[in-house]
Amino acid sequence: MSPEAAIYVIRQAFQLMFMLAGPVLVAGLVIGLIVSVFQAATQIQEMTLTFIPKLIAVGLVLTFLFPWMLKLMHGFTRDLIINFYSFLQ
Repeated sequence: MSPEAAIYVIRQAFQLMFMLAGPVLVAGLVIGLIVSVFQAATQIQEMTLTFIPKLIAVGLVLTFLFPWMLKLMHGFTRDLIINFYSFLQ
């Protein structure tokens, strides 16, 4: 495998990783920020108050975006398998 091909595959893998993890992390970040502002305003310092909404938001995002994520992973894997012999040269 040439260095250019290795860099290309690694770059594609990182792009896919960021595309898959991005929506889930953003949902957790937004819900965490909202809950933190609510806790600061009401002075309620309960740990489960931050965990449960984030868990629900991440679950909902994964539920709705799972077909899209699976399609992206399938496409990346298919491209790797199709181009396997060209990467070996």
